[in-house]
Amino acid sequence: MKNQKNQLIALVDADDKIIGYDEKIKVHEEGILHRAFSVFVFNKKGDLLLQQRAHEKYHSPGLWTNTCCSHLLPDMSMEECVHDRLQFEMGFDCPVNFRFSFTYHIPFDNGLTEHETDHVYFATWEGKPNINQAEVARYKWVSVPELKRDMAAYPENYTYWFKYIMEHHEKELFA
Repeated sequence: MKNQKNQLIALVDADDKIIGYDEKIKVHEEGILHRAFSVFVFNKKGDLLLQQRAHEKYHSPGLWTNTCCSHLLPDMSMEECVHDRLQFEMGFDCPVNFRFSFTYHIPFDNGLTEHETDHVYFATWEGKPNINQAEVARYKWVSVPELKRDMAAYPENYTYWFKYIMEHHEKELFA
């Protein structure tokens, strides 16, 4: 999977129906509603696998976030994209289960805007990731209580969408 700013991603309407595709950078510059996904991988102890986004990324560099996230690409199903991206970023694949979706809109200080319908997937996996360092600076397994404490103390260290999911979808996350 390529990670280029001019990569085409799926645009959606308010009902999450695909209405076309456009360049990823343009979509984020103009705040166009698009489809994304976020993957949360837990181990058997219930710890969550986090990644720190690579410092060279044009969007939210160096911030901690959920295990994997990206956008729906042309000619792929959501599940194909999820598995492809999990392998591309974290160096492993595992069965995933769709949990819920939500839409949010937030402008960032750097002129980019996220306006996404984000599909959230869960998985259970044991092992050591083989991260793609062009995408991921570091990773760590963290307990949910420890994560909540750290997010409360240092919210600036986490991506907006990850904080949003943790704050607004706790029932769906930890049911």
